[in-house]
Amino acid sequence: MNLCVAKEVSVRVGEISILDNISVSIEAGEWVSVVGPNGAGKTTLLSVMAGLRTASGSISIDGRDLKELNPRERARLLAYVPQHPEIPPGMKVDSYVLLGRTPHLPFLGMEGPEDFRLVEQVLEQFDLSTLGQRTLESLSGGELQKVAVLTCLMRDADVYALDEPSAFIDIEDRIVLARGINRFVKSQGKSALVVDHDIQLVDIVSDSLLIFSGQPGISGTASKLMNKEEGMNTFLQNLGVTYRRDIDTGRPRVNKTGSKLDRKQKDEKTYYYLTREPQKAQQE
Repeated sequence: MNLCVAKEVSVRVGEISILDNISVSIEAGEWVSVVGPNGAGKTTLLSVMAGLRTASGSISIDGRDLKELNPRERARLLAYVPQHPEIPPGMKVDSYVLLGRTPHLPFLGMEGPEDFRLVEQVLEQFDLSTLGQRTLESLSGGELQKVAVLTCLMRDADVYALDEPSAFIDIEDRIVLARGINRFVKSQGKSALVVDHDIQLVDIVSDSLLIFSGQPGISGTASKLMNKEEGMNTFLQNLGVTYRRDIDTGRPRVNKTGSKLDRKQKDEKTYYYLTREPQKAQQE
């Protein structure tokens, strides 16, 4: 079932096509990683979906055209985390996360016991309960990024659009957070469209890839939606990097440039593959 459908989405500024004719269909429960060079239009696509930029074409979620919805209705269908979330001065973490429930409150309504329970639950689920009473200004960059993601998840939307959610977070916490978001999204039959530059995270959590290309800041286009194996192979080929991940241990490996295995994979055009036995190839 296609939960989110974008058709021929384009953004022009004068003669510049920042986004050029982007079309993609995302199924319920699907995690789509959006990859490509900076300035190719990845953030622009997410901001169009969030209603922050105008565009030609159409985007629908659960059969509803987003252009026909008011901001409150749109916020119930799509939750967006920008690269640099706004920080209300003096606000505590639990109050900030509670803001995620706002689109579901009646006009001039107040949060109820269930809303507060959900805040406690999501903070506990992501092992952030100790941050609840701290102010946003007191958080590190990584902690703040995690809290912004939780606020997004509190929205109970159909689609989560996350722009570099792993920014400012150390590598081990990135993996824990990404897997936690993935479980949260899939357990509820939701979908995620996630911009990320971390190849390891893209490998771990993606179902499919949308690969952007073009001239940074001048033109941007995207590939068809590819399954993870095809998408990773195409993306890594664009980067000139070969990569392997053991299918049993899940351990990722970027091959040393010019090594025996790197040359072999490039000759075979298998820039990405899963091995069933741990590789012991010597990096020459």
